[in-house]
Amino acid sequence: MTLERGATEDHDLFDWFQDVAVTSSGLGLTDYSYKRNLDIVQQDRDGTTLRRWTLTRAWPVKFVAGEWDNEADENVIESVTLTYDFFQLVQ
Repeated sequence: MTLERGATEDHDLFDWFQDVAVTSSGLGLTDYSYKRNLDIVQQDRDGTTLRRWTLTRAWPVKFVAGEWDNEADENVIESVTLTYDFFQLVQ
């Protein structure tokens, strides 16, 4: 599953990805302690929940910091690709 967002000062997602990459480098395996259960919530502009997915034992496999263009006014878009053992549409 690939998620995108505008770049923020929050580093939690990147730190998670970096921890997994460092732990598994050279081994080709992901340490089970880095797999997390999480919810992905789609909201409309007023904050109402439209959909909610639950991912079980997920971990990031790709992180893209976005394309930097000092001339552009647009926000940089970050993306993360997660893999998981199971997912469920809850709402």
